[in-house]
Amino acid sequence: MTIFLLVGLAAGALAGLSFARSTPTLKTASNAALGETIVVDGHGMTVYELRGETRTHLLCRKGNGCFGNWPPVTVRSAHASLNKTAGVKGSLRILHRNGLFQVTLSGHPLYRFAGDASTAGKATGNGIQAFGGTWHVVAVSAAAPPPDTMTTTSTTTTGPTTTYPPPYTYPPPY
Repeated sequence: MTIFLLVGLAAGALAGLSFARSTPTLKTASNAALGETIVVDGHGMTVYELRGETRTHLLCRKGNGCFGNWPPVTVRSAHASLNKTAGVKGSLRILHRNGLFQVTLSGHPLYRFAGDASTAGKATGNGIQAFGGTWHVVAVSAAAPPPDTMTTTSTTTTGPTTTYPPPYTYPPPY
């Protein structure tokens, strides 16, 4: 009788573990401020990528202070089960770096923004230029973030004028 009780308890514990693992690594959420559906982590925090960064070309590094402002989206081990809800496009992988196991989506390392830490779904890091690129929310509605733009206009009274995207810099540009 005791053996059956122990087996039953062990089975119940294993079933509980499978439910714990069913929490999606990435899911979607509607963001009213941006007017689109975005990708968030399992806790509802907005997920970002750094334009120009890939698994093999890392711009955001622990050594350059980036991780303090842009904490990587991580899992506990290289063997963690990665999953996503419908709507999140691309393949999930794990990048082992700096003793962390960082989640990547279609080859792009994923981060959260420290300025969003107080509210799930907040997206105040979108468009910030820092650490060698521009940070973008991972949007469901777009296959890739919109390109950075620069427009040149000219007028007859003041000559040529160059307008750049808003000068978001945090921390100071590197």
